[in-house]
Amino acid sequence: MSLNRRKFIKKAALGGLSGAGILNSNAYPPQNESNYEVLDQILKQPVLKTERFLDPIIVESVELLRYGNNFLCRVRSTDGAEGISVSNNMMMVHLYPIFVNRIQPFFKGKDLRDWEKLLDEVYVYQSNYKMQNLALWVPLATLEFAVLDLLGNMANQSIGELIGEIHHTDIAVYQANNYRGKSAEESIDLIENHVKETQAKALKFKVGGRMSNNADDPTGRSDLLIPLVRKRFGEEMVIYADSNGSYTSDEAIRIGKLMEEYQFDFYEEPVPFDWYEETLEVANALAIPVAGGEQEPSMRGFRWLIKNDALDIVQPDIFYFGGMIRSMRVARMAASKGKPCTPHISGSGLGYLYMMHFVSAVPNAGPFHEFKGFNNEMPLECPTSSLTSDGGIVKVPTGPGAGIIIDPDYINKHQLVT
Repeated sequence: MSLNRRKFIKKAALGGLSGAGILNSNAYPPQNESNYEVLDQILKQPVLKTERFLDPIIVESVELLRYGNNFLCRVRSTDGAEGISVSNNMMMVHLYPIFVNRIQPFFKGKDLRDWEKLLDEVYVYQSNYKMQNLALWVPLATLEFAVLDLLGNMANQSIGELIGEIHHTDIAVYQANNYRGKSAEESIDLIENHVKETQAKALKFKVGGRMSNNADDPTGRSDLLIPLVRKRFGEEMVIYADSNGSYTSDEAIRIGKLMEEYQFDFYEEPVPFDWYEETLEVANALAIPVAGGEQEPSMRGFRWLIKNDALDIVQPDIFYFGGMIRSMRVARMAASKGKPCTPHISGSGLGYLYMMHFVSAVPNAGPFHEFKGFNNEMPLECPTSSLTSDGGIVKVPTGPGAGIIIDPDYINKHQLVT
């Protein structure tokens, strides 16, 4: 990696971290030349803190509940503890048979203190590894969030406290926008209106056409919109751009250099997510930090991307990657290389809530985190947070487990999925 690129990354990607004391963290000190042995040692270290649980916590039941297109997971132990989660509904509406047939049967009678070992075992159960990707990971993450809620309720700890130390009690958000299909002039007005709603100090917008082999949507939109965004929001706004794998490496580099001209702060998925070598090629050609990982299903894939500096900012999606335990391992590998973790957020259910709990325990969390709006359709209470953006800041709930109370009458409307 070039010296100029390192300086750019430190300024643009990590500058917002120093005030929170993140750069002084020595939990996973950055290595000058981190090798696979260092990363492999990190991957062997446990994430879930089970020392509080002296007695077995045996699973009595795992239930998937459905009301319309909303899916809840409820886990109960033999001693009466309970945890509940809300799934990524946009995905689970298609994937619920995998949960019921390939995930649910494995866990009955298991001791939840062995959760990390069970993750390895369920991966092999009924050859589930053949479905590695969103098909397996979203159902498994749905279960894990209910398990963490149960354990947090038992220990009177938040989910964040179960997977690490609390480093962040407040989360600064970036406003995510997607107005592909509209002109640059239409898009910029809509982006501005969206940002005003949350008063966020950072934003992300879409360029390219989404896995489009260099096609724009509409033609010429990205070249016009990139300078417009900087002009409209000024020098102080932190600006991220996401191409969703729209470009070949040559075109990705051209677009990236335009972003550099207007001092953007990161460039997400410049080429298709599984083009590892091309991602590295783009990263080596640009000074702007390259971000990615939303679609990455493999721990070994993240290991390669981190070791080889193909990504400057890692973005596991805690639903798409199978939960917080797996995602924390990615964040720890990134920390060993001095890279921030800015997780992608799934846009349905309570993904934003689980993201906040995860980020609260990540010492190398980025300065701003994705925000797509809160779920105002689900009746719930949160005694310790308004769950709203105040000047671009959201307070992380501090209550036990997920820190929320879902209306029991609403839960009772759901039917058991069999």
